[in-house]
Amino acid sequence: MYANVPYKIKTYSDILKNAKNSIEFDAKSDHKIGLKREKSGSDGTLLEDKNERIYKVTFIEKILATVLAKMSNFIPEAGIWMNTQRPEWNDANNALVGNGVSMVTLYYLRRFLNFLQEILASAETENIALSEELATCFDQMAETLNLHKQTLNSGINNATRKSILDGLAQAASDYRSKIYSKSFSGKKIKISLRDVKNFTEVSLQYLEHSIKANKRDDNLYHAYNLMSLENEHEISIAHLSEMLEGQVAVLSSGFLTSEEALQLLDSLKHSKLFREDQYSYILYPNKDLPLFLEKNNIPETIISTSGLLSELAANGNTEIIEKDINGQYHFNGNFKNANDLSVALDNISRYEKQVEKDKNLVLGIFENTFNHKAFTGRSGTFYAYEGLGSIYWHMVSKLQLAVQECCLKAFESNADENTTGRLLAHYYEINEGIGVHKPPSLYGAFPTDPYSHTPQGKGAKQPGMTGQVKEDILSRFGELGVFVSEGKLRFSPCLLRKDEMISSSQTFRYVDVNSLEKEIELGENSLCFTYCQVPVIYKKAGKESLKITFTNGKTLNTNSLCLDKTISQQIFQRTGTIVSVEVNLPETTLK
Repeated sequence: MYANVPYKIKTYSDILKNAKNSIEFDAKSDHKIGLKREKSGSDGTLLEDKNERIYKVTFIEKILATVLAKMSNFIPEAGIWMNTQRPEWNDANNALVGNGVSMVTLYYLRRFLNFLQEILASAETENIALSEELATCFDQMAETLNLHKQTLNSGINNATRKSILDGLAQAASDYRSKIYSKSFSGKKIKISLRDVKNFTEVSLQYLEHSIKANKRDDNLYHAYNLMSLENEHEISIAHLSEMLEGQVAVLSSGFLTSEEALQLLDSLKHSKLFREDQYSYILYPNKDLPLFLEKNNIPETIISTSGLLSELAANGNTEIIEKDINGQYHFNGNFKNANDLSVALDNISRYEKQVEKDKNLVLGIFENTFNHKAFTGRSGTFYAYEGLGSIYWHMVSKLQLAVQECCLKAFESNADENTTGRLLAHYYEINEGIGVHKPPSLYGAFPTDPYSHTPQGKGAKQPGMTGQVKEDILSRFGELGVFVSEGKLRFSPCLLRKDEMISSSQTFRYVDVNSLEKEIELGENSLCFTYCQVPVIYKKAGKESLKITFTNGKTLNTNSLCLDKTISQQIFQRTGTIVSVEVNLPETTLK
């Protein structure tokens, strides 16, 4: 089903006019949704077809709708255009909305499409049913990508970039307009699964081309870019400074080889993003912000390039610019942005001809003076709250998880020992830099408490259950080597260190699936944790093997470290039929 959202995204042509103002609130629609909700509960918030029945679609349609929504804002070699008046994961960059183009989203979209490709490969059906409206959008976007596919080899220029965006964005705009005005017709169209696979493949080719184009000379990758409409037919790209979330996202994309991931991590360690005192990473490079008197200064040589500004200065007119007692020129201090300047130029009296000739020139001088297009938000102006010099602990944990995935990929692809070992070294260093491993004097708070960020020169700030906790739990299970593949629980602790095994006997306490407190006596050279409330005991041994103990007293021994589907399901479903799982590991398995 689709949610019936009363916020409407404007047409593509309107977004091109002002990408910072692209959404309208439909009060009439919101009122109707409210009435339906009073009548039928949460079902009243779902989209209906033209016959006022809740409109239902297939799972693959919802997945495709998600992909098409992102691809409709794809700008080749730049990323996913941020034009829907909301920031991404990092809301400290919220001022990028409109001009910003996200490589971060593109990196994750690459991961998403790669996963979708695997699902489609195992599908047995030949055709799938899509809503007529979405099928039309899909066909138009596929046609655009295929039409320009050769440019991935010959090179994408500013005109081609705009042409590709036009085709993708207009298709989505037409689709939205139909749904907003008439809802779904209810008619389904069968399309070939092969067409969906081809669309996924060609989309991946475009995304991977863009990833390659966004590799910096220092082996880091761009996180966000800026797009500019040079005229009606071209889009140019400019780059912002390096950001940690860009490196995390590209590592997580799965596109980099083990060697490329290692190059990135080596460069990251020696970049401006590494903070020596906390042995961790900040979100963006620190910088010295200009003082107040260093802002809004226009050199006299620039004034002389504009007949309008020169005449205003000569006449002492201060509506646009003014001259201070030191002879320095400044724009009117009441202008908040270029829109204010544009309105003032249109309203200035007795200079209509000069304005008509010089308006774009003056607006260009204004942008060169303030560089508003590159303004990111508080990330570039604050020294705390995810700002300059700040470590944001959730992002560091996202980095750790992404690097862990790279380590596991290196093992699976049989990368050379040097590459794998150096990747592991980066992983362990990032892990040690996270707060839980630090003394309170260094962390600045209780090390076991999750905190939002650590500003430069201060301790951890803003305690709370941040997203960091999720990444840390995932990373820990990865260290323990607990994986699920094709419904089977598998143990492969290739990242686990020998010193995690206890050196003397201890008692392990846990709560079982029946909410009963239990104890297990552990011997030396062992380790215990629970998975779905079932104890898993690691022991050093001569060769690898598993021992499953059931509640009926029976045991099962196997030389494989992978459980079958039946036993795995009993653990996942917390049936209470399994007492424990003992995993015997050769010492050579551990690091």
